[in-house]
Amino acid sequence: QVQLVESGGGLVQAGGSLRLSCAASGSISSIRTMGWYRQAPGKQRELVADITSRGTTNYADSVKGRFTISRDNAKNTVYLQMNSLKPEDTVVYYCKAGIVAGGSSYSIDYWGKGTLVTVSS
Repeated sequence: QVQLVESGGGLVQAGGSLRLSCAASGSISSIRTMGWYRQAPGKQRELVADITSRGTTNYADSVKGRFTISRDNAKNTVYLQMNSLKPEDTVVYYCKAGIVAGGSSYSIDYWGKGTLVTVSS
């Protein structure tokens, strides 16, 4: 069974930094695009950043220049380095990965359970 587990959320002051991690585990053949999303109460989940298996990255305009996404394919892990955090970055962050499970020939999107980031002013 494949699962994604996020870590690294917490409380930080405005202007500070946090690093989120998301590790995929289970019977995995390959992982395609991995990404971070966030969702505020009452709003739709939105893309923060994603990264392909070859390292091509994509960012939401609101985080460009402040956040950096990276991945370690050997560890099946994706990271989100968040700098210059703002109070409006306070939301739950979710990891998503397109995973081809062992014995399968197609990719399925898996989600983590989320990690809360709180930025105080």
